[in-house]
Formats: sequence, C-alpha cells, structure tokens
Amino acid sequence: MDAHDIAEGRARWQRRYDDARKRDADFTTLSGTPVEPVYGPPEGADVPGFERIGWPGEYPYTRGLHPTGYRGRTWTIRQFSGFGNARQTNERYKMLLGAGGGGLSVAFDMPTLMGRDSDDPQSLGEVGHCGVAIDSAADMDVLFDGIPLVDVTTSMTISGPAVPVFCMYLVAAERQGADLGKLDGTLQTDIFKEYIAQKEWLFPPEPHLRLIGDLMEYTGRHIPRYKPLSVSGYHIREAGSTAAQELAFTLADGFGYVELGQSRGLDVNAFAPGLSFFFDAHVDFFEEIAKFRAARRIWARWLRDVYGATSEKALWLRFHTQTAGVSLTAQQPYNNVVRTAVEALAAVLGGTNSLHTNALDETLALPSNEAAEIALRTQQVLMEETGVTNVADPLGGSWFVEALTDRIEAEAEAIFARIRDMGGDGTITAGILRGIEDGWFTSEIADSAFVYQQALEKGDKRVVGVNAHTGSITRDLDILRVSHEVETEQNKLLAARRAGRDNVAVKERLERMVAAAKSGENMIPSMLDAARAEATLGEICGVLKDEWGIYREPARF
Repeated sequence: MDAHDIAEGRARWQRRYDDARKRDADFTTLSGTPVEPVYGPPEGADVPGFERIGWPGEYPYTRGLHPTGYRGRTWTIRQFSGFGNARQTNERYKMLLGAGGGGLSVAFDMPTLMGRDSDDPQSLGEVGHCGVAIDSAADMDVLFDGIPLVDVTTSMTISGPAVPVFCMYLVAAERQGADLGKLDGTLQTDIFKEYIAQKEWLFPPEPHLRLIGDLMEYTGRHIPRYKPLSVSGYHIREAGSTAAQELAFTLADGFGYVELGQSRGLDVNAFAPGLSFFFDAHVDFFEEIAKFRAARRIWARWLRDVYGATSEKALWLRFHTQTAGVSLTAQQPYNNVVRTAVEALAAVLGGTNSLHTNALDETLALPSNEAAEIALRTQQVLMEETGVTNVADPLGGSWFVEALTDRIEAEAEAIFARIRDMGGDGTITAGILRGIEDGWFTSEIADSAFVYQQALEKGDKRVVGVNAHTGSITRDLDILRVSHEVETEQNKLLAARRAGRDNVAVKERLERMVAAAKSGENMIPSMLDAARAEATLGEICGVLKDEWGIYREPARF
C-alpha cells in the first residue's frame, strides 16, 4: 500500500474515532506521558501489504472491531463459575458481581451437560462436581435469584442439551417479569466441537443441527440481542490441538453454522452478528496474539467473499477468551497465577471482547473463593494498572507479530481447503460431517498432542515445576470440596418437585414437543411450554432420544 492510501486510511480512522464514544479515563503512561489512541506507519511511508493490517475498526479488522479499541469500552470480565446446587452457585455469582465482574458465565455439572437428571443412575457421584446441577426451570429460578436477568449478560457453556436449558433460562426470566425481547447473553450450542473434541453430545448430528436452526430462527425473531451460538475453539485446544488447528477447526465450524442459517433462508446480514466465538489463550504469548488477529481477518474475508455478507456487523468476529486450563499444573500451583496473567494479557493484546481467567487451584478442584478472587483481580490489575487499554492493537506493525499472524492464517486456509475437499460438494458443512464420521478431526488433534507430549518428555519443551525447576517449598492447597450431601439434597428436591407439579400437563406438553419434532415446525415454543410446566431436563432430552436416537462414536484404532 502506498503512502497516499495509508494517509487516506488514517484520515478515515480519525473521523470514526472522533465520532465514537470514549471512556472518561486517563490515557497516559504511569509517568504521565500522553499516548496516541493508535499507531501506524510514519507519514509518507510506503508499506507493502498494509491493507492486511489496516486500522482499528476497518476491514479486515486485523487490529480490532472498533476505532477506539479499549478506549471506547474495556473487555467484559466474565468469570466462568458453577458448583454444587443452584443456591451455592447463586452466592458465588453475587460475590463475583459485587467484586466487579461484568457478566455471568454458567458452568454446568456433567449430568446437566449430558442431558440427564440428577437422580439418573448414570449421574451417581457427579452431581454438582464440575458445575451447577440444573434439573428444571425451578433450579434456574434459584440460580439467578436476586440477579435481574434483563440487566446482566449471561453466557451458558453447554451444547448437547443447550436448547432445553435455554428454554429454562427464558422461563426463569419470565418469572422475574423480564421482557424477554431485551435479554442479552450467549448460549454455546456448538455441537460440531462436541463431535470433534469434547464429546458431550446427545443425538446424531442432523437432529442437533435441526435444533440449532430452530434456535437461530427463534432468537433472531424474538430475542435479537441474544447470541444463540458461541463457536468454541477452547475445547479443541484443550484436547491437544495446535494454535492453527484451533483457529481453523473453530472457524470452519462457524462457517458450517453460517451455511445452516442460509439453508433455513435466513439473511446472513441478520443472523451472522448473533454468532460469537470462544477461544483458548495459551501460554505462548505472541502466537496467541497472532491467532486472535488472524481470526478476525479470516472471518471478515470469508463472510464477505464466500457468504455474501454486506453489513459491517456481519463481518465482525466477536470472541470470548478463557485462559488455558491445560497449561495449569498441580505441581507448584502458585505458578499458575503467573501463567494465567500472561495468557490473559495475550488475550487482551489480541483484542478479546470478554475474558475469563482461571484460578490457580483448578487442576485440583473447583476454585475456592480465595482463588476465584485472585483470578478476578488478575483481570482488574491488567485493566486498571498496566496501560494496555490506552492504545488499540499496540503490537500492530510488529514484524514478528505480523509474520506470525500471516503464517497462522495461511495454515488455517490450508486446513479449510482440506475440509472442503473431504465434503466433495464444496461446502464446509459436508466436510465437517465427513471429518467427524471418519475420525479425521480427532486424529489430527491426537497427533498434535502426541508430538507435544514427546517434546515435553524429552525436555525440548519445558514447564516450570514439572520438568524444570522442580524444587519447591510450596504447601498443599486448601481446596473446595463438593459434599455428597449436594447430590442427596438435589435428588430430594427433584422428587418433591415432580410430586408437586401437574404431571398430566407435563406429559401433554412433552407429547406436543415430540409432535413438533415430527412435523418440522420450530420446536422452541413447545419446548418452552414443557419447561414452564417443570418438565425436567432428563425428561425433555429423553423423549427426543426416543424420537431421534442417540449417537455412538465409531470405534477406531
């Protein structure tokens, strides 16, 4: 790009910056030196390829979605939390919000993630242990008691039974008297990544995609601010993928959901802004920053050039980030505070829209209150003390960062081409489904994990406290333990709830929901009615399993 084009770009950015809202804050260094809101090439410079870097708030959004960067609005502090029963988790939410958290992120226990009730025989010993137990809308009432859902953005990390859980959330909001049309939040709903990495599915892929399409239609029509899909790379990376694989598999899944929306006749300019993303922030500082910058650029180009989006917001890749759980170590756990801070800083310098920081004790148990507070304060120190919110994309133009961004983008594009070839019809969706059925995704991730593990065991890759600097005076941590009484009490509560409801109405509404499944009509209204009658998660998922069957992963060696 020549000097004239660069100067025109800077002038465009300046006009947009001047018109945008800015925070009332001190944008100087610790020493009091004022800093510019953005930096770019010196006046008169020719920079070949600068159009791929550009200016914040301008296509291809390599440098961020907004001309102001974090001067306009800082990232949302959204701490992922849930344990025990709804009452216990409600107390943790109030603590986090009271300490400065900006939104809620719900962690569910394993029975809930698998669409089972707490008293299901397969739930034995798992209730409340990796998140909160939710059996019906009444649990949602308790979970958000005293927290006005219309005023708080709420993210829910669940995919297989995401739609019935979402319906229970809507019922809880109704019971609070909320205007459902004004709700704002995110539901993960990303079933592709379950088959690829996390394995928390219920049905074969086609019924899951049908439910997701219904959800996209319903939220677009009735709850326009709500984001019905958070396409997740986090679990792909935690399973052992490389950064480029995480990026490529995640964006490919996102393209698949764009194709799903278009197959339903939905306008990409209307539904694409409701798609969000969820990435891992791992410990390789610059590689992660490059990954986030490449993600925005790829998404904008594909949405415009492949899927025909014309509105600016449809081209925006909005993403939440969580620091890497897999990078935490049980050995010398206080080192995890440092790892988390570095990973969080990478997410911020990469332009994340919201952020969760892991607690130091999460390799051993769910976070204690003290560890959760340290994790929260890590974000607040970055936000309030370090000056990283003063300049948009401060690493933009770095030879190293730009080279890494280009390299990760090229690796991702090669993977997209392979996925398209696997499908045979030119669509990403067909390639994803074929890759799932053939075990290609899981094989690629397993190979990457094996290569890293070999390097770790040889000492080529070093982890402090594990294979380097292993001497320590660290004491054992006091960790949070979920009592077995949580399961006993939850099951008693569930039994009483079943006894006290109108079981005839529950049966009728479940039958109506199955009829909707058979007829092809949108299933959200009938599922909402079942949730209003206190149909349980296991009952809703159970009748759909009877109708659609369950998915079993093919055996491979």
